[in-house]
Amino acid sequence: MTYIIYAFAAVFEIGGCFAFWAWLKLGKPVWWLAPGMVSLALFAWLLTLVPSEAAGRTFAAYGGIYIAASLLWLWLVENRVPDRYDIGGALVCLAGTSIILFGPRG
Repeated sequence: MTYIIYAFAAVFEIGGCFAFWAWLKLGKPVWWLAPGMVSLALFAWLLTLVPSEAAGRTFAAYGGIYIAASLLWLWLVENRVPDRYDIGGALVCLAGTSIILFGPRG
């Protein structure tokens, strides 16, 4: 369930950040910020649904998912194929996410 929450959070975070990117760098109209801000609020709310006692651990584990999702965005939305270094880096980050999520806690 945590991975599903993280996946949806990533979509909302990347979409919200892209709204600002599109406004500032691609010349999109300022109204793009409204759905962007809603998207970022949904992202933050979703992270509160992760079953964890520590915000920092939740955010750290989410980082790997964010990186992988950003590369999917690069490929699917921006039509730029991630290279082997992008993919290798994402795999390392996802390994870190798994260690954080599933490591024994004492």
